[in-house]
Amino acid sequence: MKLAEEIRSAVTPRAALLVVGVLALQLLFIASYVGALHHPKPTDVPFGVVAPGQAAERTARQLAGLPGDPLDPRVLGSEAEARRQIGDREIDGALVVDPRGGTADTLLVASGGGTALANALEQIIGQAEGEQRRTVRTVDTAPTSRGDFNGLSAFYLVVGWCVGGYLLASILAISAGSRPANPQRAVIRLSVLALSAIVGGLGGAVIVGPILDALPGNIAALWGLGALVVFAVGAITLALQAATGIVGIGLAVLIVVIAGNPSAGGAFPGPMLPDFWRAIGPWLPPGAGTWAARSIAYFRGNAISGPLQVLSVWAVAGAVVTLVLSAVRRPGEDGEESHPAGETWPEDEPRTET
Repeated sequence: MKLAEEIRSAVTPRAALLVVGVLALQLLFIASYVGALHHPKPTDVPFGVVAPGQAAERTARQLAGLPGDPLDPRVLGSEAEARRQIGDREIDGALVVDPRGGTADTLLVASGGGTALANALEQIIGQAEGEQRRTVRTVDTAPTSRGDFNGLSAFYLVVGWCVGGYLLASILAISAGSRPANPQRAVIRLSVLALSAIVGGLGGAVIVGPILDALPGNIAALWGLGALVVFAVGAITLALQAATGIVGIGLAVLIVVIAGNPSAGGAFPGPMLPDFWRAIGPWLPPGAGTWAARSIAYFRGNAISGPLQVLSVWAVAGAVVTLVLSAVRRPGEDGEESHPAGETWPEDEPRTET
């Protein structure tokens, strides 16, 4: 056999297309991660200003005019109000000007929402205060736990749940065909995914909580979040596979890993990301999951309804699309799951009609 024929035999057109797809995903991975994370810069960070009298508006204007627009300041009535809004995740920090007319001010931050952002605010306000010949002390109103270095444990926990979700769905596809042959098999796959999500959610919550002491917060709440993240990612992966076959695995990686992980606010929270990643992050499972996990761990579960709704939409949409496509698919389409499990024809025996 000639070399060209050997190549055509070894690398089918379908395999060649898949190789091209993998190379595209590889380059997109590099572009997305480096593009999002190579130059973090705070922009329009929601920020409170508490000061007596007219000093409040004057200070807010000064902070709003800082080069690069790092802050989006708003005047608040009291330090208690600033602390409440930080705890509710409405703002990321606040400057409390000395009410006695002195030069010693206070910066409120919350490293539980992202250590990198808290450090950036400390640097920005420290420089601005120094230029005004004022001093500032930093108070962390929601500090990360001792076992949560740089506040990354919530992000890694959610990444693990996401990986579990699309790997579970991928294994179901590889073992029995990427497109379920009928609604019954689709229901079975979704049921297996749901049971696995419950186990995976509990396992992740126990590992980061009692075992490693990396994250505080309610174990049951983290368990529920983990189950939802795993099922949402797995369901959308099943839906993509039902629509496009094995290519759906690559599409799931594109959504969850390539677009979702760098925009999740893990290493650098949303206000430190470029506009594109900041915009898409809250709408993808890794971003919604990371925000929710940090809220459970450090903010008493505040501001969690939005992310849970995002994850629920992914979960429901994935399940519905999977069921609908399995119902409209013709038996034997694409040669996948065209016969009951276990009923295969031996390769070396002729088929006979009965």
